[in-house]
Amino acid sequence: MQKQGFIQILEEASRIMTQEREHLIELDSVVGDGDLGLTMSDGFLAAYQAAAACADDDCGKVLYAAGKAMSTAVPSTMGTLMASGLMAAGKQLRGKPEEDAIPTLAAFCSAYLDGVMARGKAQRGEKTFVDGLAPAVDVLCAAAAADAPADVLARAKDAAWKGYEDTETMLAIHGRAATRGEASRTLRDPGAYVAYLLVSALPTALS
Repeated sequence: MQKQGFIQILEEASRIMTQEREHLIELDSVVGDGDLGLTMSDGFLAAYQAAAACADDDCGKVLYAAGKAMSTAVPSTMGTLMASGLMAAGKQLRGKPEEDAIPTLAAFCSAYLDGVMARGKAQRGEKTFVDGLAPAVDVLCAAAAADAPADVLARAKDAAWKGYEDTETMLAIHGRAATRGEASRTLRDPGAYVAYLLVSALPTALS
């Protein structure tokens, strides 16, 4: 998989985040400060533009440049987390030989998840972005270790959606949602929905 695949993912992620901006604002207004839609649409646009402008052919360097641009464009908590994911993925893929798409996407998402977890100190089951992305990472990594079936990206998307749905019964540990205590169990996490949207952009790398 070449750098163009990641540029296409970021372009599609930017399009999706813009399309979903109002819905993200609505979700976040219940548990946060309501700026998630603007943060994600502006952040992924900046990431895409930086990736598209990067002259280097190294996928890792392209992703790192995208993450740096996002961190500058949207220096909020969620913006910083998403940028950290991109930069962690960039570090992981920098200098690596070109591989097939599914192993590369598995490595990208796994490193992205690690970067977000390291920055935000969140674990699975704590009602965050992690709970949306982690199930998709499990599917992708399992497929990368075997002969990946053609539907692996669809199954990863389904897993991310299930992860988002499952946050409804989780107790919030981080952010403003945590101030609701037990009442937070009745709400789905907007960050996990962002993870689902990001996973939804992955198939464009194969087009």
